[in-house]
Amino acid sequence: MTAASYSPPSASTGASWLAPLAPGPVMAAVSVPGSKSLTNRKLILAALSDGPSRLQSPLHSDDSARMVAALRAFGVEITEVEGSGRFGPDLEVTPPARLRGESVIDCGQAGTVMRFIAPVAGLAEGEVTLTAHESALHRPMGEMIKALRAVGVDIDDGGTWSLPFIVHGHGHIRGGEIEIDASASSQFVSGLLLAAPHFDVGLHLVHTGERLPSLPHIEMTVEALSRHGVHVEHPQPNEWLVPASTLRGRDTHIEPDLSNAAPFLAAALATGGAVSVPGWPASSTQPGALLTEILPVLGARASRRGGVLTVTGGDRIVGVDLDLSAASELTPTLFALAALADSPTTLHGVGHIRGHETDRIAALVSNLRAIGGDAQELPDGLRVTPAPLHGGLWRAHHDHRIATAGAIIGLRVPGIEVDDITTTAKTMPEFPVLWQRMLAGDAIE
Repeated sequence: MTAASYSPPSASTGASWLAPLAPGPVMAAVSVPGSKSLTNRKLILAALSDGPSRLQSPLHSDDSARMVAALRAFGVEITEVEGSGRFGPDLEVTPPARLRGESVIDCGQAGTVMRFIAPVAGLAEGEVTLTAHESALHRPMGEMIKALRAVGVDIDDGGTWSLPFIVHGHGHIRGGEIEIDASASSQFVSGLLLAAPHFDVGLHLVHTGERLPSLPHIEMTVEALSRHGVHVEHPQPNEWLVPASTLRGRDTHIEPDLSNAAPFLAAALATGGAVSVPGWPASSTQPGALLTEILPVLGARASRRGGVLTVTGGDRIVGVDLDLSAASELTPTLFALAALADSPTTLHGVGHIRGHETDRIAALVSNLRAIGGDAQELPDGLRVTPAPLHGGLWRAHHDHRIATAGAIIGLRVPGIEVDDITTTAKTMPEFPVLWQRMLAGDAIE
C-alpha cells in the first residue's frame, strides 16, 4: 500500500448491521489503530511548532481527517508518507510562517476539533467560521467561548454560546489569567493549554467547577506539551501555568487507541475467551489504560507480556459499582458488559456524557430497555440490573461508542441489529472488519 493510494476504509457497505453472535469463546489477537486523542493533540502541536514534525502510526478516521482539513485551511502543510503501520501512512507536518484565516471549518462530530481549533483560529489572521455536523451543534462550547474572550479573542456567536460561530483572528492572542468551568468537558482545558505557548503572555488557567471529568486527557495534553519543549506548571489541583514559549518540532510514535481496544477486550469477558492487543504501552495517559484495573474487577484476568495485553474472561461477569469520572469514554463498553453480568452494576461520575455525540446515558438506557433489559438513569450515571435479553434494533444515535456497545451485547444475544455501524468511522473505520476477524479467531497484526 502506498501513501498516495491510501484512504481510510469505509465502515460498512450498508448502514444497518446484524451483530454477529459468538460461536463460542473468542480467542484472538487484535491490533487497533492509533489513539485519536493523541493524534489530534500531536497534529495541533506540530502545526504550532518551530519546524517539521512526523506523526508515526497516526489514526486515520473521520475525526483525524477533520483535524487535518482544519489545519490545512490555516496553511499548515500535512503530507502522507509511507510508514510502517498497517493502518495507513505517517503524516509529515510543516507549519506555515503565519496561520491564515478566511476559511470555514466543519468540525463534523469531533469534540477535539471544535475545542482545539477554536483557540488556533484566534492565532490566525482573518475571519474563521467554525461549524459542525447538525448532530454535534448541541455540544457544549459556551465555556470555551467565554474563556477565549477573556484572553482577548474576538468571537461572534450571535448570542447563542454555541456553534456555529465566527472567530475574527488578529494573528495573536493576549493570554493571561482566566477561570473556566470545565465540568462539561476536559477538552476546554486541553484546547487552551495546547495553544497557550503562542499567547503573548502565556496562560494561567484555573478550573472552578465541582468536578473535572477525564483528568487523564489533561495529563496527556501536559505530557504532549512537554515532549514539544514546553513545561506546564501545575501548582495545585485544577490550576495550570503555561509560559509564552516556542514549541519544538518533534517526531512522535502514536500509541494504539486503548479505548478503541475496549470492545475487543470486552469480548473476552462476554464469551469467556481470551483476546490479546499488541503494542499496549507499559504506561499511558490514555483513559483506556485503566482497563487493566477495571476489567479484573468484573471477573477477568489481565496480563501484559512483551508489550501484549491479554484479557481472559471467566465463567461469569461480576456486577460492580464504579466511579468512571477518569475514564467516562469507557462507559458504553462497561454498560454492555453490565447487561450480561450476574448482578447489578452502577456506573457513576459520568453525568457529563449527556453532552457527547448524543446523550449517551439516555441512549444506552433506552436501547437496553428496548431489548428487554433493566436500566435506570441516575443524576450522575446509570444503573443496570441484569434481565433476560432478546434481539431487536440497537440505535447508534450517531455515536461510535453506542454502536460498539450493541456489538458486544450481540455476541451473546442473537438478533441485535445496529442501525448504523458506519458511525464507528468517527474513530475506527476498520471496526466491522476487525470484529468479524476477531470472531474468526484470526491473529490480526
